[in-house]
Amino acid sequence: MFLEPQETMPQTSVVLSSFLGPSCSGQAQPGMGERGGGAGGASGDLIFQEGRLISGSLEALMEHLVPRVDYYPDAKLKSFSAKIVQLLKEWTEAFPYDFQDEKAMAELKAITHRVTQCDEENGTVKRAIAQMTQSLLLSLAARSQFQELREKLRPPAVDKGPVLKTKPPAAQKDILGVCCDPLVLAQQLTHIELDRVSSIHPEDLMQIISHMDSLDNHRCRGDLTKTYSLEAYDNWFNCLSMLVATEVCRVVKKKHRTRMLEFFIDVARECFNIGNFNSMMAIISGMNLSPVARLKKTWSKVKTAKFDVLEHHMDPSSNFCNYRTALQGATQRSQMANSSREKIVIPVFNLFVKDIYFLHKIHTNHLPNGHINFKKFWEISRQIHEFMTWTQVECPFEKDKKIQSYLLTAPIYSEEALFIASFESEGPENHMEKDSWKTLRTTLLNRA
Repeated sequence: MFLEPQETMPQTSVVLSSFLGPSCSGQAQPGMGERGGGAGGASGDLIFQEGRLISGSLEALMEHLVPRVDYYPDAKLKSFSAKIVQLLKEWTEAFPYDFQDEKAMAELKAITHRVTQCDEENGTVKRAIAQMTQSLLLSLAARSQFQELREKLRPPAVDKGPVLKTKPPAAQKDILGVCCDPLVLAQQLTHIELDRVSSIHPEDLMQIISHMDSLDNHRCRGDLTKTYSLEAYDNWFNCLSMLVATEVCRVVKKKHRTRMLEFFIDVARECFNIGNFNSMMAIISGMNLSPVARLKKTWSKVKTAKFDVLEHHMDPSSNFCNYRTALQGATQRSQMANSSREKIVIPVFNLFVKDIYFLHKIHTNHLPNGHINFKKFWEISRQIHEFMTWTQVECPFEKDKKIQSYLLTAPIYSEEALFIASFESEGPENHMEKDSWKTLRTTLLNRA
């Protein structure tokens, strides 16, 4: 983590305004990390541009931060102590796992002990450090308990269906029997999204970079903290997609399947209006799975105009340019909002992760002159800070335990069972589908 001497970390203010330009790519432009010119000036090996540090050697940075006999980074020693405490406070809050081993904790105690000696008169710094240390210990304990709980949890049950007869009785409960209002279901999905995403921390996102670096360097990171929160959130997206496909494919009558498709289209549209792009993408993905997409007779009865609009928003061309435009609009609405309802922004999580990793991969940590590339790290920090701001929004919708229970526990079909149910609804139409159907039947009969 790299800090600009004149400013606090992004938790207190967004320190780097986007330099990506108007491009829809959502990713850094090739000019990132160039040596500052024009209004920029150099102070030793530190390069500033418009008063902002953009690069420098590690040695020059340390020299600039560390006081000497004839130099203090701040005119007043007490002010400098306060800034050190603020730095440590935001570090321990954002990345508590950096201090989970005894050596790191011992170093933290040694630093804080020396800082408190600068403020022996009123004890302000000492009290702040005591509060910081207590919060750090509580955070480490809570996350340790969370990991233990995740290890005990099993993946959601997957209903593979009886051999060759995957269709349930007509009277069996489906999602429409639990909730027939698309807006209400979209609100409950938003509840689940915010609940799950709130357990993701900055260090979880940074460990993605750390883990991929270790793979690129053919190293095995044995000390890598397992990112249970990320795994759980990714599993939720996949389960929601499969649940949508299951609800459609297991319906016996074509008329009811048509109604189910139109219902989920409306739910996805309500998710879009709320700003819940992750659930929206999961629903669209579920309806685009092959077992659902091949139901041409069913789709012919669906009013697809609204679905076409949704797919336009999630069109992957030009690096999801349409989605990024919609996300930018939701972000601006959130920044101007006076109510929690308008503050909701839940991005498509796997696209957000890819953007962070892409930003990391295409820009080096060090410039050709050996300086640390501050622009890169400030941009990564800015994007993670923005994401964390979204995760802290309190859901304004009333929770419906019955609906949420169904969404989280309803059995879902495996991919194999989805194809079987799909073929039973609408028979194979070409040689490829006939071969697939024949193979599935043979496999299931042999298994029986």
